[in-house]
Amino acid sequence: MKRRGVLFDLDGVLIDSERLYSEFYDGIAELYDTGEENFSLAIKGSTIEKILAKYFPSPEASADVLERINRFEAEMQYPICEGVIEFITELKNRNIPMAIVTSSSENKMQRLYAQHPELPEYFDAIVTGSDVTKSKPDPESYIIGAESIGCNPEDCFVFEDSISGLAAGMASGATVIGLATTLPADMLKGKAHELIDGFAGFTVDAMLSIVK
Repeated sequence: MKRRGVLFDLDGVLIDSERLYSEFYDGIAELYDTGEENFSLAIKGSTIEKILAKYFPSPEASADVLERINRFEAEMQYPICEGVIEFITELKNRNIPMAIVTSSSENKMQRLYAQHPELPEYFDAIVTGSDVTKSKPDPESYIIGAESIGCNPEDCFVFEDSISGLAAGMASGATVIGLATTLPADMLKGKAHELIDGFAGFTVDAMLSIVK
């Protein structure tokens, strides 16, 4: 029998933070000319290192933006999305391995753990931005995530909310479930094998019934 696994993006999937990040990065775009009409949308799923290198290449701008990011994240609250604890508890009770696969930095993850010390106990592995060389939409992070829980990517379910994250999951060969928590469902149509509004009321059996 195939060993099934589950891979979760973090922001907008497990924690309700994407709205705050969008507001923050839209504010950054008002200070700097990024060349993007919708900057916060364009960078979703990218690591901080990639964002700084691409949009703020000068040492002065890069240092300023990084300082603003660190200050913002240090004061940020990370509420867990509705239904998440119930869903990951059911997965754990059924011995289905799971990993977080996020572009977030280690510093941010430590702040998250400080607010929710019980959260990492649910997961068999946590892949962060420092573990990969290529940001989403490249599938590298989800391939690494699958390996970290002893599964083949094609035997994993990926939960994502961003366009780049959905593309990464699809390219990895996983069964991809899009969450219309950050972007409207119309923007996600055709980019995942299934779309859901969130984890409230969503069950493991419902997940397992989804086929590519």
